[in-house]
Amino acid sequence: MTHQLTYQKFTLDNGIRALITELPHTRSVTLTLYVATGARYEAARVGGISHFIEHMLFKGTQRRPTAHDIAVAIESIGGFFNASTGHELTNYWVKVAYQHFALGLDVLSDMLRASRFDPAEVEKERRVIIEELRQTLDTPDELVFFDLDALMWLPHPLGRDVAGSPETVNAITRADMLEYLARHYHAQNLVVSVGGYTRANEIVPQLNAALGALRPRAPKKFSRFAPTQRAARWHVRYKKTEQAHVAVATWAYDRNHPDRYAVTLLNTILGDGMSSRLFQEIREKRGLAYTVSSFGSALEDCGYFGSYAAVEPKNAAATLRVILDEWARLATDPVPTEELAKAKELIKGGLLLSMEDTHSIAGWYGRQEALRQPIMTVDDVTAQIDAVTVADIQRVARALFRDDGLNLAVVGPFKAEDQFARLLHF
Repeated sequence: MTHQLTYQKFTLDNGIRALITELPHTRSVTLTLYVATGARYEAARVGGISHFIEHMLFKGTQRRPTAHDIAVAIESIGGFFNASTGHELTNYWVKVAYQHFALGLDVLSDMLRASRFDPAEVEKERRVIIEELRQTLDTPDELVFFDLDALMWLPHPLGRDVAGSPETVNAITRADMLEYLARHYHAQNLVVSVGGYTRANEIVPQLNAALGALRPRAPKKFSRFAPTQRAARWHVRYKKTEQAHVAVATWAYDRNHPDRYAVTLLNTILGDGMSSRLFQEIREKRGLAYTVSSFGSALEDCGYFGSYAAVEPKNAAATLRVILDEWARLATDPVPTEELAKAKELIKGGLLLSMEDTHSIAGWYGRQEALRQPIMTVDDVTAQIDAVTVADIQRVARALFRDDGLNLAVVGPFKAEDQFARLLHF
């Protein structure tokens, strides 16, 4: 038996889309604001500007002049709030006890509409972001994905770090941010999603009052991407580390592709959990690595799939070979029905358990609407997962796992690339 979460959709007076999920069994409420912009919308000169703006919205408004004032407003009522920037969306959220919803909305809408962008705060936050970027360069398990993204996507904006580079962050001006804010933070680009102990008929008027000053504009387009890779590629970065970090990826599907659920299952079978193939083969049977996993992403026009391991440097090449052999085995040998069933239950269980939290529920609906997708319920998605067959898994593995689609990034104490380059084949 399933328990379907029912959302209600509204359009505010200025065109902002609002989704509300009433959850009377909870005592919290989460408000999420999605802005349909991110790193792939940025010009190269101002790379990282979406992320910079996200930081600045926490640094003071006309009514709450400092970052401390904003933080105290939420934390003094026991609430939590944060934000994130991606390639296609920027998200702000607040979670509070239900009786404090009005204040949570007031703080978040105040940040969105009336942030000061005080010049002194801009300069302070510029230094903070540059330190954040330097931290990535000093963190090998982050740096390997930085290199992998650059290898796969550059010179397209998707190949740039979401936070930009020290050079672009240094060049972004306050005027640049205000201009970008005006072009992207408007009613047509904004989605509000609320989940928790609330009533739609009570909060829709509050949303109209808090966000009504935002005017609609025509949404901006981003540069689309289509892979043109014709041969395996690699990047080995020398860094004196105790562990080597190995990430290998191939092209996959966009988020609306009918085979995206088969890719999700491939990811689970290979690298999700302690019973996954890579965990069992690389860690349990061979003792090559402590950390091993798979990963993937699906954007509007493209996607990728990959695996990652952190290993003793002398075992890096052997670990890469095991990863690629396990990929190849999925293309040549049908997955046992019991293994596929276990993977399906792991995905569905994780999805259903995540829906016990008001933050996750608000995000589930808000993100889909912000990306202008047909909204799928949890039951819709679990039905799609259940429909994937053994033949689907093998067919998709054969389509994805090809020599000419391989991309490899390695960070570790290696001065030569040959030992890795010669392994990039199935």
